[in-house]
Amino acid sequence: MSETILVPFDGSKYSNKAVREAVSISKKSGAKLVILSVVDITDEFEAQAPGLTDKLSKKTRILLDKIADKITAANIDVVKEVHIGDPYEIIVTTAKKKKADLIVMGSRGLGGVKEFFLGSVSDRVADEAKCPVVVVR
Repeated sequence: MSETILVPFDGSKYSNKAVREAVSISKKSGAKLVILSVVDITDEFEAQAPGLTDKLSKKTRILLDKIADKITAANIDVVKEVHIGDPYEIIVTTAKKKKADLIVMGSRGLGGVKEFFLGSVSDRVADEAKCPVVVVR
């Protein structure tokens, strides 16, 4: 059974579905949830829009508080984290640091040419994570 489930969350419908799936798994296993949001702002972009990273981090924390309140209301232990950086790297690193037994994440479903050039964060996480990864579509 899972003890710690990492759920990357960006507020999208895909990540909301992943949270619902993780909550369902947690109810069966008693696992703690780690809800992770990543603010993906490059240094160059921050230079063009000073303070944007802080502003987005604050908005992200508010969003996480709302989802964490719902999870806590379901009697599930939850930890919230916000990091700044590359989503793929932060997810894999956080899973390792938190000793996650499972990652449950949404799929953006980029598809086609865009996914070919950019790659899929969920695909990269699934390839590199040291624990199982469930991708919710």
